[in-house]
Amino acid sequence: MSAKCVVISAVNFTEGGPLTVLRECLASASQVLGSEWRIIALVHDGRLLDVPRVELIEVRDAKASWLSRLRHEWFGFRQRSLDWPVDLWFSLHDITPRVVARRQAVYCHNPSPFYRLPWREARLEPALWLFNRFYARLYGAFIRRNGWVVVQQQWIREEFRSRFGNLPLIVAHPGQASVAVAVSHGVPQLASEDVRPGFDSAARQVRTVFLYPALPRVFKNVETVLAAAEMLTEHAGVEFELRLTLDGHENAYARHLLARYGHLPTVKFMGRQDRVEMQKQYQEAHAVLFPSKLETWGLPITEAKAIARPLLVADLPYAHETVGNYDRVQFIGATDVTGWAGAMRALSKQTWVGAHARFDEPASPFARDWAELWSLLIKGL
Repeated sequence: MSAKCVVISAVNFTEGGPLTVLRECLASASQVLGSEWRIIALVHDGRLLDVPRVELIEVRDAKASWLSRLRHEWFGFRQRSLDWPVDLWFSLHDITPRVVARRQAVYCHNPSPFYRLPWREARLEPALWLFNRFYARLYGAFIRRNGWVVVQQQWIREEFRSRFGNLPLIVAHPGQASVAVAVSHGVPQLASEDVRPGFDSAARQVRTVFLYPALPRVFKNVETVLAAAEMLTEHAGVEFELRLTLDGHENAYARHLLARYGHLPTVKFMGRQDRVEMQKQYQEAHAVLFPSKLETWGLPITEAKAIARPLLVADLPYAHETVGNYDRVQFIGATDVTGWAGAMRALSKQTWVGAHARFDEPASPFARDWAELWSLLIKGL
């Protein structure tokens, strides 16, 4: 059987959700692709990865600047592609490189170009306003070189079609392997002995712990749940703690949030957590909040589902698709402070009953997990 070569380019992934995507992509390639496939990964730091069969090549200067990144994508990678040669070049980070390969594919996971910043948010994060316009152009550059353009949700596929016309688009949902928390189905319980629908029996705790795992970006809409927490703090008898994975010093938006809401005794600005600590946070949480206005997926939603946590999420297309089929969820208007406060109060008082959500799978071509995606990417090669 003749040898084949796949190159997976991810020189910009070093932390958080993108690094999780890279790890799961490589692990799946190692398991799914036959022994005739040589698997090469271009990465920033090989110490972050340990996957059998995968040859890691570090490209450390690609993150030095956007100019350096584009120099590699549009010039440097071409020479590398001539050295192997390549049957499939799969770029995991949005930009279509200029390479020589039998087939190219690009994974477009950044939703920023599809978000229109209100003036107030642009003022707090002006770099995002500039980035959105810059990135929209990068998405379009050389995009028709790809045999497949991979996106995570149906709404993004529709956005791409609207902007770029008829492209070969695959919707690929992250598989369960992408869940970065320990799979444990015990749910911590509240103080009351009265266990109502939507809760499981477990150890009693006095306070209700709400967790919102998010970076301090304006579209994460942290101020809505903070305003809800402020409203609830004024109600006697509602014992809760809202935990945020930001410390209030990261950028202008974070500083604004800390200055406005840092006085609240019910809010804990924890700062960024490592993977082990995040597992602990999910286990301690009674409910996970996700009011973000923009996501390509929303991994915390999937992580919360894996351990059967109640979910309060923004009533937006991305959230409905990510939640999928689940019966411990409530969809709330993204900026409806009263709605968020009411749901949080109901959870604290154990009067909350989750609704059953259902979402049909996207139309073909569609991949339910990494294994199905690899089958589509290499078909015919």
